[in-house]
Amino acid sequence: MASTELINSRLQLIFENGTDPVSGNPIYKTKSFNNIKLDATADQLMAVTKALVPLQQLPLNAVRRNATEQIVEG
Repeated sequence: MASTELINSRLQLIFENGTDPVSGNPIYKTKSFNNIKLDATADQLMAVTKALVPLQQLPLNAVRRNATEQIVEG
């Protein structure tokens, strides 16, 4: 039976950076923070986000955690 092992984690903050003049759709800018602790909880990541957002000039649209897992045969 195969299982997965978490090997990498990234925190991404997605900001609104205006609107497309042709389509009117929002334009987004992403700031990524690599090598996030694998055992960091959602509450911990949100606390970091709340500390970082006031330092930014653009309004926050979304917060994402991207995790990379390795599939191992077990």
